[in-house]
This record gives sequence, structure tokens and C-alpha cells, in this order.
Amino acid sequence: MMRTIEVLLVIIIILGASMIASFFAVLPSPREVSPLNLRRLAFTTLQVLDLNYSLSRIVFMSPNDPAWNELQIALSACLPPNIIYNLTVYEVQSGNATELYKYMNISISNAESLGIASDAASYLVASSNVTFHVIPEKIGERGVGGTLYVLNCSDARGWWITGYTAQSLAQDLYNLLSPYFKTTVMVQNTTDFGKILNNNTLQGEVVQNAVVINTFGEAIPIPTEYCKQPYSNGNYANYSYFLGQQVRRYNWTWASIVGYPFYYVSNTGNFTGSDDQNTYGIYGMKQVGPAGLNAFLGGLDNQGYTYNNNGITGGPNDDPRLASVSLSSDAIYYCNYYGIYPSRYQTSTRALPSSINTTYHLRVTTYVFNPVGNWIPGAMYRHVFQGASNITGSLFALGLTRTPDIRLTALGLLCDYKPRLYRSEYTAANTSRLVVLQLGLLGGV
Repeated sequence: MMRTIEVLLVIIIILGASMIASFFAVLPSPREVSPLNLRRLAFTTLQVLDLNYSLSRIVFMSPNDPAWNELQIALSACLPPNIIYNLTVYEVQSGNATELYKYMNISISNAESLGIASDAASYLVASSNVTFHVIPEKIGERGVGGTLYVLNCSDARGWWITGYTAQSLAQDLYNLLSPYFKTTVMVQNTTDFGKILNNNTLQGEVVQNAVVINTFGEAIPIPTEYCKQPYSNGNYANYSYFLGQQVRRYNWTWASIVGYPFYYVSNTGNFTGSDDQNTYGIYGMKQVGPAGLNAFLGGLDNQGYTYNNNGITGGPNDDPRLASVSLSSDAIYYCNYYGIYPSRYQTSTRALPSSINTTYHLRVTTYVFNPVGNWIPGAMYRHVFQGASNITGSLFALGLTRTPDIRLTALGLLCDYKPRLYRSEYTAANTSRLVVLQLGLLGGV
């Protein structure tokens, strides 16, 4: 019984203390408990006012222009009724001016004073006559080479480039990549291709250390002089071997944009027979098969020629993860740097095995897609002989399915060469103004 009385007394004491404490306690006002973030509200309001570049347009108008009245109406509509404001415009000075910001005698407000508690946000705008350029560094300016060859041969046919022609891909690649190279040459026919294969220039360019993009997918243009023995031996695999030798000799970077590299050769002027097609009804070409890639890699590594028609590429049947390969972290970074945004996920049915690095003395310097097990869906392979340090030829291969995305080709090359971008300054004077919006609460604190 005594225990019960003691418990009741404790409860009475606690309740009494709580009542006395709450009677004398001074609670903060709701405004102090949850204050309004005036700076964030000011910045958000400026962003809303410039949603359609209206603010950027008005702040460069005369103070007597009726648009200022429209701006004040919009400003009042954006803010709660208990908010008072002052919007002021400053000119951003350039050159050796002593003041960074110059007051433009432009200000709109709905109160004479903002009270003792206020906050502000600033917003930099540019006039409509501002031009802003990004000037890319030219590949070859910091070293050797600098020539980009884009195969645009009118007398060849492509395959595995569903939805496109090689010529349309060539033009798009030219437009996308030519700003990054010292010289860009469209190789218009197989005769011109034969010239550069023999170190003869087409436009006075540097043949050595060039990048050669094959826009024909799994097919390779073949000049007339190579449509015979010994290049036709082994169903034209010997021609692929010769290409590998020339890539090594001139230290070219050969870019294969889609599919199984070197699977066909094409020359519509020489392959005119009823059987001169790729077994799918595309005439003017001969099927080489897997032997083409094997022969090219052997020529690149200066191995003796052997005919090997064993396929080495892999797809989803070999590893289901190849059905959805993803861009590497480096590729994603350079997407933002160069402003090139292909899909992050692709299907690879012609991924190359990592074993070729050992077999043919290759080093991967850039992964466009993350490796999947022992498969490499897209990467830059640099050839370096064992015991040597210098690069002697390279292969950039995207083992993707059918429809090519030239943005991936451009991204892979730029990821590896890494040309810098130089952003120019504004090309017109007095083109930047600073808008400051100061907000206060009606009634002070």
C-alpha cells in the first residue's frame, strides 16, 4: 500500500513541475522555429522570371520601356503577399575597370525599406548578341599525325549498317569529327583508298599516324589492284592481312564502327558476277568470313600469314550480359566534356575476346563499354611489340549489333586522343549584367 502511495506522489510532483514550467516558459514564434529561406526564394524567383529568357531580355532594355512594368507585375505574382522586395541591375565591367559591377540606375521595389531582416540572391544574365564558342584542340597539334581519313567510297557497298548508307555515315562523321583534326579527308572511291595505302597523299595531308574510319560496317572497300592474287588468296583474307601490315607500317588507327570487322570486301566495279554478293542479296562484295579479322590482327602483329577461319567474336549466346552492355565511367565523363550523348546501353553481338591482347601484343587504352567477363564490346587496342614502348598501329572496334551510332565512334576516338576544348570569351562588350533580388518579410522580425 505504501508503494502505491509513493508512486502517486511522484506522478503528482512530475505533473505539477511540468505545469509550472510550461506556465513560465517563453515559446519561440513559428517564424523562428521554421524560418523562411529568403535567399533560396530569391534565387528561385529569378530563375522562374528567366524561364523563357524574359529576364535576360528585359534587363538590357531602357528603364522607360513598358517591359519593366510587366517584369514588376510578374515579380509580385511570384512572391507571397507578405514578402517585400528590391530588384537591382548592375553592369558587369570588363578590362581594367576599377569597379567590377556598375550600378545601372535600374531598380524596382514594392517598399521603401526591407526592414531589419532580409536576404538576397544574384543572377548573371547575358544579352542576346553574345556569341560563345568552344574551340577544340586539333589532334596532331601536340604530336605527330593529325589526319582523319573517312572512307566514303562510291564504288563500294556496306553491310551491318542497317538503316544507313556508308556515304551518309561518312558525311555525319565528317561533320562531327573534322573540328578535332588538323586535316580531314573524305576518301571518295577505292582508287583513292589504294593511293593512301601506298603512302600517297590526296590533299597534301600527312599519311603517317592517321585515323582511318571504315563507314562500311563489316565490309571493307578494296581497290581494283588488290582484287587479284595474292590478295585474293584465302577468299581475300590475304587482303585483310595486307591492311594489318599497312596499319602497322603507317601507325594508323583503324576504326571499325559496328559488327564483325573485315568480314567482307567490296568493289562494285570488279565484283559484278551473280555470286558476288554477301549471301543476303547485297551485290558487289565478297564474303571473307572470320578469317578477315584473324588475318588483319596477324598482319598488325607482323606474324606470318596463315588462313584461319575460326570465329573469335562473342554475343549474348556466349554471355547473356552482352545483350545489354554499358558505357564505361571514362566514356560517360567524356560524354559531358565533348557534349556527345549516345545511349548508355547497347547490344554487343560481335565482342572481341580479351585473349587477343596477349596473342597479338595489344594494349587496351580506352574502354568505351565495360568489359563483360572475358569479352570486350568496344575498345581502343594499341599495338606494342613485346619489349618495345612505341605504338605501331591500332584498332578501334565496336562490336555492336547492326544499326551503327556514329556518336559512339566519335566518343571512343575522342576518349582516347583527348583533345582539349578552349572556351572563348564573350565577343561583344557590355554584354553581361548582374541582377540582385533582395527580399524581406513584411513587418520585420
